[in-house]
Amino acid sequence: MEETVRLGGMALGNGVLVHGPTAWACAVREPDGTIKVASARKTFKASGVGSPLLRGPARLLEAVLVLPAMRRELPEARLPFERKGVLGAMLATAAVTRGVRASSLRPFVKELAAGMIALAPAALSLRGGELAAYHGAEHVAIGSYEHGGRATKEHERCGSHLVGPIILTTAIGNSLAARAPERLRGPARAASAVAALAAATEMFGWMVRHPDHPASRALAWPGHELQHRLSTEEPSPEQLEVAELALVTCLKLEHGHADAD
Repeated sequence: MEETVRLGGMALGNGVLVHGPTAWACAVREPDGTIKVASARKTFKASGVGSPLLRGPARLLEAVLVLPAMRRELPEARLPFERKGVLGAMLATAAVTRGVRASSLRPFVKELAAGMIALAPAALSLRGGELAAYHGAEHVAIGSYEHGGRATKEHERCGSHLVGPIILTTAIGNSLAARAPERLRGPARAASAVAALAAATEMFGWMVRHPDHPASRALAWPGHELQHRLSTEEPSPEQLEVAELALVTCLKLEHGHADAD
């Protein structure tokens, strides 16, 4: 029996991307109803990075580097942040965030509010069209593979569960960086961003290992509510078919049963 592979994924406007430790696969449904699939092995693998300070940024870089490779192989794929309105939401959020940081609130409160406001573009990018349903299809396909039964549209390792940890760690890091001398504030913020991502990723790993701990539940609550109420919908059989095809194709590469397309 083949070993269960730890998988991640990303919902698209017209399909699903699934990736494992060494490979990725993407399936999209075209307007005429046909399904197009592409897959490849990863050029950068974060699994070899052992430093707690670098593990989180390395995993983020690994996920980001898959996207241009996917677009080269499958230009039909529609990424979430390419939707109309997302850029406008990003610009509006940046303006509101600047206003919050210029307010007379305490530094930690300002950074906490800024972090929550910054979620608006991401939340907007997950709504509309078929994206939320494909997000649900991604979770059902991966969860069913991992647990051996029909899974729900929410998944315990969804990136939305990073929301709580990243808001908390970023608020702490930025409030500390704000105390640095003005000439060092820029580098301090950059360093705090890396440290916040690293700390949030380590917290997320602990949450996955200890799902019943009260602190884990509290940190996971914002992400679960985001999944349950906003970013996922029950997928149709056709959408689930697309997600399962991406999953099966990725597993073939992971188990060495197929070459990349």
